[in-house]
Amino acid sequence: MARPLLLALPAALAVSVVSAVVVPTVANAAVIEYQAENATITNGVVESNHAGFTGTGFVNYDNASGSAVEFTVNSPTSAAAKITFRYANGTSTNRPMNIYLNDTLKQSGWSFPGTGAWTTWNTKTITLGLKAGSNTIRTVSSSANGGPNLDRIDVDTPGGGTPDTQAPSVPGNLRSTGATSSSVSLAWDASTDNVGVTGYVLSNGQTVSGTSHTVTGLSPDTEYTFSVQARDAAGNTSGASESVTVRTEPGGGGGDTEAPSVPGNLRSTGSTSSSVSLAWNASTDNVGVTGYALSNGQTVTGTTHTVTGLTANTDYTFTVRARDAAGNQSGASNSVTVRTQPGGGGGTRPHDINGLLRVCGVQLCNQYGKPIQLRGASTHGIQWYHQCSKPQWWDALTTDWNADFIRVAMYIQEDGYETDPRKFTDLMHGYIEEATRRGIYVLVDWHQLSPGDPNYNLARAKTFFTEIAQRHKDKTNIIYDIANEPNGTSWARVKSYAEQMIPVIRNIDPDSLIVSGTNGWSTFGHSDGDSPSEVLNNRVNATNFMYSFHFYAQAHRDAYLQVLDQVSSQVPVFVTEFGTQAASGGGSNDFTMSQKYIDLMERKKISWANWNFSDDGLTGAVFKTGTCAGTTFAGTNVLKPAGVWVRERMRTPDNFPTS
Repeated sequence: MARPLLLALPAALAVSVVSAVVVPTVANAAVIEYQAENATITNGVVESNHAGFTGTGFVNYDNASGSAVEFTVNSPTSAAAKITFRYANGTSTNRPMNIYLNDTLKQSGWSFPGTGAWTTWNTKTITLGLKAGSNTIRTVSSSANGGPNLDRIDVDTPGGGTPDTQAPSVPGNLRSTGATSSSVSLAWDASTDNVGVTGYVLSNGQTVSGTSHTVTGLSPDTEYTFSVQARDAAGNTSGASESVTVRTEPGGGGGDTEAPSVPGNLRSTGSTSSSVSLAWNASTDNVGVTGYALSNGQTVTGTTHTVTGLTANTDYTFTVRARDAAGNQSGASNSVTVRTQPGGGGGTRPHDINGLLRVCGVQLCNQYGKPIQLRGASTHGIQWYHQCSKPQWWDALTTDWNADFIRVAMYIQEDGYETDPRKFTDLMHGYIEEATRRGIYVLVDWHQLSPGDPNYNLARAKTFFTEIAQRHKDKTNIIYDIANEPNGTSWARVKSYAEQMIPVIRNIDPDSLIVSGTNGWSTFGHSDGDSPSEVLNNRVNATNFMYSFHFYAQAHRDAYLQVLDQVSSQVPVFVTEFGTQAASGGGSNDFTMSQKYIDLMERKKISWANWNFSDDGLTGAVFKTGTCAGTTFAGTNVLKPAGVWVRERMRTPDNFPTS
């Protein structure tokens, strides 16, 4: 979800940054106070309207994820220091914070519960390993409620502090990544340390800063044994890793006897009643892989294959091996067992009926060329609410709500993709596979939000969508949403981004539907005071492409409704996010205004996704708070009023014409 409060009030969106020199006050010989009002503040204000603070005031965080206060703390030596936060939270709602030391996340979602009143000040303490010299401690709100009121931090510093004597962890998984007749290439998993790892020492005496190194000047056809240790800034050294022994290649040539590596992550990407589609990760070889042999006897050159001529409703198990030009063959991959679909053809699930989606004119059409409307739900940010994704949650979405698709909201910043690209890409793979198994469409939402110019994340987007397209290109239920809510930027910049991203996907998956947001928080510029004509007169150069539109009915009234009506008559539009309440996702519901949108979208067959299918504390989340901790998601007893209202409008029969 775009921090919808920002969507409603674009003029107030500009990130406010207040910076000043932090002047610490000495509380005693061991503890130094750092007042929050003297720190660097992002999206927050200094106030003094609640008694009991120290110094000249306290920081009131903006009610948005990402609001932050950053302190600069000096330490004479590397040491473990106790950091005490003095805060007040006059609500009954926890206001969790992420704590960063020197730009490294040290504590995620650290709880700051209610204190009973804004004039009641409590403390929480965390131990952080400071380095000698200047350190930054940044406290960042991790929910839409923002952070608590922050008075100060107290730092128990060295001299007062304790010298760092903790050694780094032992480096893991030391391995050879290649060898020649005179060199060996090594890699290992990074160590961790309370202060920070500064380098690694190989058993041959060489010191390196990264987690890979090539040792040169070796003799041909000779075994060498290596281990590695980690060091930190205080000079502490870890134990030695497990050793690895590597033989250099013979000198003067010779035949190739090295087998390729084992293919990785064999998986099913789809099935019918008579076929199974498979994919796997490419193998490597010292000379080059020439093909892959499946366990059913078929040989292919690429990393995907569809096995045909199978029996309906039957389990089939597969493995795959890699081969090189010399005939060397790798070991077998992991096995995967897939059941073909029941026979009888047809099907009543949304994807079974509609198949591959196409844009026809200004409408979305199914495989029969007939205009359709898809109705679905959006997850909340999967970095915060992935715990909702349970079999019963999926059952409720597909069989109780009768949803046609799920929009998977993967934030890029705000503790999302950029913090761990591998983790979040794998999470997205999981959602895609589950949606596919259940016969619904899945909208892969690149939930870029702040900064609002999608070009900031262009390189990340190319990496992510390349992998998604490569793995799922044979599926026909994928919708790629390449930019959630561009904001604070021009349509020209958004269009430029879209026209760079679309070919990345099209070069791999030439057929699936692609969607992109528009400027002004996906309102065709309206939220920024721009005219929709900027988009309509300068359209994205792409096929099978739609523009997304977002609205929150309590805040976005008739003028926004008129924009949606106008633009959807001229270009294909997909409402990938809407709510019945305020743009913050909270406040009271306006079902009357919401119904106007529903009626328009039904009349013009505009597909829509409701925000959001989680149990967060705001009124826009359909489930009551705490529902995701359990296993009951069906029916209305677990729903908030918005959930009851949207469910009634989603679960009515679909009209998917086939002739």
